[in-house]
Amino acid sequence: MCDEEPLRSIELGLATMPFPGESVSGDDYIVRPFHNGVLVAVVDGLGHGYEAARASGIAIAALDTYVHESIVLLVKHCHDALKGTRGVVMSIAKFNLPDNTLSWLGIGNIECVLLRADEKRIPSHERVLLQGGVLGYQLPTLRESTIPVTQGDTLVFATDGIRSGFEDGLKPGGKPQQIADSIMAGFSRGTDDALVLVVRYTCK
Repeated sequence: MCDEEPLRSIELGLATMPFPGESVSGDDYIVRPFHNGVLVAVVDGLGHGYEAARASGIAIAALDTYVHESIVLLVKHCHDALKGTRGVVMSIAKFNLPDNTLSWLGIGNIECVLLRADEKRIPSHERVLLQGGVLGYQLPTLRESTIPVTQGDTLVFATDGIRSGFEDGLKPGGKPQQIADSIMAGFSRGTDDALVLVVRYTCK
């Protein structure tokens, strides 16, 4: 078990870029500790600009308010709060420190990949199961999954402003900020808001 303060169990890297010509981004994120764990989520408000940012802000506020609840309940709270807005898509994960596990799910098209610190491990990376839907409009049957994590495993979130395949050739030993910056530089579409969040699990 990792008995440190929850936020000491992770290292972060972040790169963001709004839609060209916009001053705000509809892509947002939260990293929030709770008892024995850390919540990490990335949200993408539909479209771009102020209304997309407003929807993302509502989702982030709901996650912050209900952080201690299960992932499924967190997503349901977001869905209820977002009715009447543009809606968002979301990928969400919780690190559970006492048993070194990660629970996660995805609604929409925000990619979320776990890179294993042990590159010889099979599989060397795992991808969250993305389910169709838009929070605030259409909520699918929610299926949360849980997998073990070890020290040095690295979680990478990328919104749809980032081209697929960004994880190819990534080395899990690189610094999280360097990973985020390299993905943004090499895979940004330049035609949408874009966000990359990299979270390294440092618990022993």
